[in-house]
Amino acid sequence: MEEWKRLVRDTVNTPEKLAAAFDVDLEEMRRIHKEFPIRINPYYLSLIEEPGDPIWKQVVPDPRELVSTGVEDPLHEEDDSEVPNVTHRYPDRALFYVNYMCPIYCRFCTRKRKVGDPHSISENNIEIGLAYIQAHPEIRDVIISGGDPLMLTDKKIDMILGGLRAIKHLEIIRIGSRVPVTLPQRITPELCAILKRHHPFYINTHFNHPREITPETEKACGMLADAGIPLGNQTVLLKGVNDDPAVMVELMKGLLRIRVKPYYIYQADLVVGTDHFRTAIKTGLDIVAALRGHISGMGVPHYVVDAPGGGGKIALIPDPVVSFDDDEIRLRNYEGNVYSYPSTPFFDEDW
Repeated sequence: MEEWKRLVRDTVNTPEKLAAAFDVDLEEMRRIHKEFPIRINPYYLSLIEEPGDPIWKQVVPDPRELVSTGVEDPLHEEDDSEVPNVTHRYPDRALFYVNYMCPIYCRFCTRKRKVGDPHSISENNIEIGLAYIQAHPEIRDVIISGGDPLMLTDKKIDMILGGLRAIKHLEIIRIGSRVPVTLPQRITPELCAILKRHHPFYINTHFNHPREITPETEKACGMLADAGIPLGNQTVLLKGVNDDPAVMVELMKGLLRIRVKPYYIYQADLVVGTDHFRTAIKTGLDIVAALRGHISGMGVPHYVVDAPGGGGKIALIPDPVVSFDDDEIRLRNYEGNVYSYPSTPFFDEDW
């Protein structure tokens, strides 16, 4: 049996298994498990150093999940879906939900309403999605998501990618996957060979903490990069996990070292059961300010809020503009120093 399949087989996926591994309140875990299931594979479980640490918080149920002001579908993905599991919000892009399973179930998941629920995927889901994308020639970019697409079999991944590549107006395929982070053993030479056949192809993965960068994840990301796949990273800003400028600086430097380009830092979505993860917006702005000038510009991601109600991603930046008029703009740099710059060009076009 392949190592990744053994890890999936031995996953902690019941309150009883979790209680056997850690000193947790079994009845409390059972109550939370009914609302959003537990899933932690042995590899990711091994990264936990102590209860309450940044890895623990991402995967071990918390009683605060049962008290919430959030909503099930904060981004209104279902409202932007003419057919099941294809979200078509932006004119030229669509999200294609192809799998309900993940290597772990993140407690802050935006799709808690779907992930872990086999009924969220119909038997003909792939056919319906491909037909919709084929019928909409304005779509040039598809993001394959879930759940985690890379938890599917090699054969099914190849079938989905082949079906998309057969659509003539489709230019770019992306996969959103946490597999390189949470089950790096799944990245095999066979899988990389399949992915390589379908260029131009991109993967956005999801590291949240420097301790997730391990020899195993470095190897997995290296294999994908060597297959010619550009890798980006989407970090979610989480209280008690990475809401510290020093932690984020370390994470972004580590990502560049393993050939993963920081892409987004997301403000945590307003998902039911996740209130305890959300930080103040100022926390995110302070982190971006701490990154700028202290790390290569390649390592500074966009800090974005995915607007509730399907408004889309809105980038937020610390305001560097002190003042401006027709003559000059005064700008503050990363050290807090203020510099003047002409507001209009020196060259007179009528000269």
